[in-house]
Amino acid sequence: MIVRHAGPELLLITQPDHAALAAQMMAHWRADGLPSRPTLAAVLHATREHDVGWRDEDAAPRVDASTGRPFDFMNLPLESRQGVWRRAVPHLAGTSTYVAALVSQHALTIYRRHRVDPAWAGFFAEMEAARDQWYTTGTRPDGTSGGPLDPPVHARLSFLQDYAALRLGDLVSLTFCLGWTDPQDFEGYTIRADGDDVTLSPDPFEGETVRFEVTARRLVARKYVSDEDLRAALAAAPLEQLTGRLLGLAAATS
Repeated sequence: MIVRHAGPELLLITQPDHAALAAQMMAHWRADGLPSRPTLAAVLHATREHDVGWRDEDAAPRVDASTGRPFDFMNLPLESRQGVWRRAVPHLAGTSTYVAALVSQHALTIYRRHRVDPAWAGFFAEMEAARDQWYTTGTRPDGTSGGPLDPPVHARLSFLQDYAALRLGDLVSLTFCLGWTDPQDFEGYTIRADGDDVTLSPDPFEGETVRFEVTARRLVARKYVSDEDLRAALAAAPLEQLTGRLLGLAAATS
């Protein structure tokens, strides 16, 4: 769950909704040769589904007993954070081994700060093995060959180029969902939130203003006494559409 602080309230956005927003944003990306890549469909699918493993966690949110507030995706107990990807990657491989490889790379990237922690050693070994196996063999967990989203090896561009597109979508969406005003720098782009806008420099949208929305629930920022207390409040909270715009540098400064 993404938890955004909004004064006396909290805005809660599910991880799958954030991922769907990331894919919506990347569908408008015109830079870096992305629209003409033979892997475009797989990249957008991986971006849309990269947080599929969070569905169970988001369906049953938990309270951090030390704060009385909902756990967000960055602070869940270690076994839960690792378990998300251990569920997601094999699930995605059933449809597309290339998508599963991209999402394995994502798990390796976002947790890279834990590389020296022995508690993460097995996780990194598993994700690396899954990435390498499914990228190189194209064989799904059931032993069959990959599906329509699996481009043939000779048609693939750089795997890391494709992963960079997924990560850019993830960062742009998170910047909006969390209201990050500090700049996020990745692959030569600077991303920051400015109210309901997200600005990118340089402009990857060829001057287009991209409008978007994502679903959230608004809760009082109080202490929740139990998981049941939180879940009841969340179930009673109405759905709310948060809207915004993506602006390239020229549009943002004109």
